[in-house]
Amino acid sequence: MFEVPLFGSVFVTLFVIMDPPGITPIFLALTSGRATKVQRRMAWQAAAVALGVITVFGICGQQILDYLHVSVPALRVAGGLLLLLIALDLLTGKAEEPTQTKDVNVALVPLGMPLLAGPGAIVTVILAVQHAHGFGQQLSVWLAIVAMHAVLWLTMRYSLAIIRLIKEGGVVLVTRLSGMLLSAIAVQSVANGVFGFIHGNGG
Repeated sequence: MFEVPLFGSVFVTLFVIMDPPGITPIFLALTSGRATKVQRRMAWQAAAVALGVITVFGICGQQILDYLHVSVPALRVAGGLLLLLIALDLLTGKAEEPTQTKDVNVALVPLGMPLLAGPGAIVTVILAVQHAHGFGQQLSVWLAIVAMHAVLWLTMRYSLAIIRLIKEGGVVLVTRLSGMLLSAIAVQSVANGVFGFIHGNGG
């Protein structure tokens, strides 16, 4: 049957990795200047995309990586480089210029992936599903995954009220700050991938 300790363990691990409070300033920076209705739609789109990616990798992630001959460190480096490109745009202000970018693309990349469904979350889910034996454990793992994405959606959905409080000047400040934080996350992801390569070669 349903196992509360396993549910809590997977949920807390994903919470730390996906970091709903930390995603708030980045979400606000990427969606600022758009209509409230569009921002709300992007919140659930990003959460839905992340859940879809996580689900696919949870079901057949190891087979996908093996088939493509892609290692986990390579996944971390690729995700880190993609995030670094987004971070540089936020830091330089270029993210505010391309108004022709379709809203759905922002929800897909970078919000849905690799920001939410990043290498860390993907690897965590793959391992959790592999180590879950029996219906009860599988149910606990998947409920934790769904609950985490519900929290992500609620966090992004109700963080929009912050924009009304901080006004345009605050949005610019949040954009620069989120760019700096995102660049640090990106560099850490690349570093983890490089260390993974070294450790793998050494072993």
